[in-house]
Amino acid sequence: MPGIDSGDMGGSENKWGFNSKDNGWLTFDQVRIPRDQMLSRFMSVDREGGVSIDGDMRILYSTMLRTRVELVLGTKYLLLASILVATRYSVVRRQFKNISGVKEETQLIDY
Repeated sequence: MPGIDSGDMGGSENKWGFNSKDNGWLTFDQVRIPRDQMLSRFMSVDREGGVSIDGDMRILYSTMLRTRVELVLGTKYLLLASILVATRYSVVRRQFKNISGVKEETQLIDY
C-alpha cells in the first residue's frame, strides 16, 4: 500500500539464540487510520492528535523490566557452558615447549 513500509529487524543470525522473538518495524507516511481500528490497548489518540497513556505505567514498565531480567539471568547458562568448553579444552590441549627437556609439551591448564 502506498505510504506504508514494514520490515524485519534481522534474521535468526542476529538474534543470538532468541529466535522465538520476532521483531519488526512499521511506518506510516500520510496514512489515515480510523481511531476505532487502531491497536490502542494501552494508549489512545484523541481527535486533535494528542496521545494519552491509558494503562498503569508501573505495569507497562514491569513487563519490559521482566524481559530484561530474564535475558540477564539466562546468560548464566551460556557463560557456564562456555567455561566448561574452555576448561575441557585446556585439559587436553598441549602447547608450550617444555624447558626441563621433556619431549612432551606442557598442558595448557598447567601453564
